[in-house]
Amino acid sequence: MGILFTKMFSSVFGNKEARILVLGLDNAGKTTILCGQTSIRPYWRCYFPNTQAIIYVVDSSDTDRLAIAKDEFHAILEEEELRGAVVLIFANKQDLPGALDAAAVTEALELHKIKNRQWAIFKTSAIKGEGLFEGLDW
Repeated sequence: MGILFTKMFSSVFGNKEARILVLGLDNAGKTTILCGQTSIRPYWRCYFPNTQAIIYVVDSSDTDRLAIAKDEFHAILEEEELRGAVVLIFANKQDLPGALDAAAVTEALELHKIKNRQWAIFKTSAIKGEGLFEGLDW
């Protein structure tokens, strides 16, 4: 999956250097997307400087943790070093029964409160590789 993601980034950005953070709660699907990332929430701040984009991965099948995902997400948006970063939200695990669609995740994360920042949300299934290219093409 890591090779797939590398190919996706290359097709979108070419050889242009970009700093993109991929964040989300544990078990949201980051490791499947990136291949090898572990839960490093306490250290997220170390990676904030010079970031142009944030990819926030949400487990859209875990409705019990969406409130925590929302709180973490809005805390990230308040960080001074991330003020200019565009935001891409992956509503991941769409392949699982009961996964919320993009509209429901948008409401749960209160994305309508985001002002003065570009953002988009895409339904994804990291396991199946669905929606990832579309999100990065945005």
